[in-house]
Amino acid sequence: MDKNEALTEINNLRAELNEHAYKYYVLDKPDISDYEYDEKYRKLEELEEKYPEFITPDSPTQRVGDVVSGNFEKVSHEIPLQSLNDCFSFEELRAFDLRVKAALNGEKYEYVVERKIDGLSVSITYENGDFVLGATRGDGITGEDVSFNIKTIRSLPLKIPYSGGKVIVRGEALLKKKDFIRLNEIQQSLEQEEFANPRNAAAGSLRQLDPKICAERNLDIFIFNLQLAEGIEFEKHTDTFKFLKEQGFKISPDYVVCQNIEEAIKEIENIGEIRGSLSYEIDGAVVKINSLRQREILGSTIKAPRWAAAYKYPAEKKYTKLRDIQVNVGRTGVLTPLAILEPVKLAGSTVSKATLHNMDMILSKGIKIGDMVLVQKAGDIIPEILSADQSKRDGTEKDFLMPEKCPVCGADVVREEGEAAYKCTGIECPAQIFRSIVHFASRDAMNIDGLGPAVIDILLKEGLIENIADLYYLKDHRERLIEIERMGDKSVDNLLESIERTKTNSIDKLIFGLGIRHIGAKAAKNLAARFKSIENIINANIEEIEEISDFGLIMAESVYRFFRQEQTLNTLKRLEEAGVSLKNDEGEELSKAELAFNGMTFVLTGTLPTYKRNEAAEIIERLGGKVSSSVSKKTDYVLAGEEAGSKLDKALALGVQVIDEQEFKRMAGI
Repeated sequence: MDKNEALTEINNLRAELNEHAYKYYVLDKPDISDYEYDEKYRKLEELEEKYPEFITPDSPTQRVGDVVSGNFEKVSHEIPLQSLNDCFSFEELRAFDLRVKAALNGEKYEYVVERKIDGLSVSITYENGDFVLGATRGDGITGEDVSFNIKTIRSLPLKIPYSGGKVIVRGEALLKKKDFIRLNEIQQSLEQEEFANPRNAAAGSLRQLDPKICAERNLDIFIFNLQLAEGIEFEKHTDTFKFLKEQGFKISPDYVVCQNIEEAIKEIENIGEIRGSLSYEIDGAVVKINSLRQREILGSTIKAPRWAAAYKYPAEKKYTKLRDIQVNVGRTGVLTPLAILEPVKLAGSTVSKATLHNMDMILSKGIKIGDMVLVQKAGDIIPEILSADQSKRDGTEKDFLMPEKCPVCGADVVREEGEAAYKCTGIECPAQIFRSIVHFASRDAMNIDGLGPAVIDILLKEGLIENIADLYYLKDHRERLIEIERMGDKSVDNLLESIERTKTNSIDKLIFGLGIRHIGAKAAKNLAARFKSIENIINANIEEIEEISDFGLIMAESVYRFFRQEQTLNTLKRLEEAGVSLKNDEGEELSKAELAFNGMTFVLTGTLPTYKRNEAAEIIERLGGKVSSSVSKKTDYVLAGEEAGSKLDKALALGVQVIDEQEFKRMAGI
């Protein structure tokens, strides 16, 4: 294929992919499979890699850019992004209508009613058809440039047909309900804080410094206003919607034109009835004057336009009976009480379950099985119990107690002092196996290349693994692995080789990878250094474990309890049978290692030429040294890289020896 043929093929693929993306993300009517789309996308990637001179900013491959360093740049909005005056009753809406009527002095007018989507308001600018800027609303006058994240939203065109000048649109970036639930499941599996609601999740996603993270969250956008279109004029707001739709935008959904305020109120009631069934969250409805000329007559205050108002739906609450409390086990092993309710219609959908979060919440609200409880939907999405009506009790109500054994796997359930959560301790528990394997394969643990969360999820769904030990038996299923979509010979062989290599890892990696409560990477190193083998740890008593440097009673009890679990012993037996080393070699190499930095304390500061700080720290600890976070007279060496800060200054003031990476390598014998 020569350059001209390549360019033709690239242009054809871009046009096809953009068209299919529009059908999928905007019209919600895909006409090819995900696999076919991915094949075309990969072909385009290959051609652009071979002919980088043909890459254009609007190519589908350019939606995810490089990581941004530093903070977001401030940008001034050419057209201010005002907020809306809120109404909390229909009487307030009618009062708004009277003000409009008086200002228009008897002119006939009509309203457009739109759903008030609960997301993050953004401004997007195109010049001669090309996307040039995406910015957050900020204070309405000044926002932040988040172009690199806005570009990851696949329902937003990077190029529009209109090329007559500058076009600025305003939209609401959002996370659909199903994507919000999926995101929080991922947050939970990674033991990270969950998002309170889809709006917070959308806002947090658009402020990620790595656009790849934003892209993974699958944001969507609805465009609800044309801020500016150079070289073209419109009479009505609905005319601008027609223009926006022609440009490929996903516009404000199912808007309705109403001839008076009573029709508008009726439409708001209609929206209220269906809002629970929508795929996205709304927090109200917006009433706008349709005529752009009349909008100019009505004008605006500093804060908001006088030609629009937002109606906020009141939170709907209802009483229903709490039939039972079941216990779910999450991916991190946390046991969560789940209320089983007498089904009740709430915010447009039927509610029959609600999370009770933890035992402390149940006790603080005085909830018993059989109570009449007050329920609402937090943010119109997640059902929650507000309180129990104790006056309705008849004596048949029962107290709820958390189980002592995991309802999924039967392992012991523990609640550490000072913590609200009850946790399952089983390493083979099916409910938390995804999170367990993700941790086991992670870089600081067994470091299995190619075994990321997506691959682990596939292996679990295909039934190829059920626990950690199964990873080392995947080699017996090579042919079946190859048949899995997107795996292929090369990636499968690379994965199997990577798994095989980890069999000889030092046991501190294995100990950390097992995910023992309270045992981090450093504690795992200390444990391995003291006992040298898994067998010795199993045979150790609590007192012996507690004697380890930096260990306390809670850590010692956690280790002791973990290595006496039947599931743990079963996993270790299968790992050993697969050839995984359960003890450290104590030959010449280890003896030499114990001498290099034995008894020395290091402090790391700045950016090293080749090592990351955690890699340098690992070498120090492996060679018998200790890493401290602060410089003192007891510090032996400060390992300093570029842009070393106050730690370097303190080292020089105290007379502590400062070394660079080259000297560090020489001392370590590397």
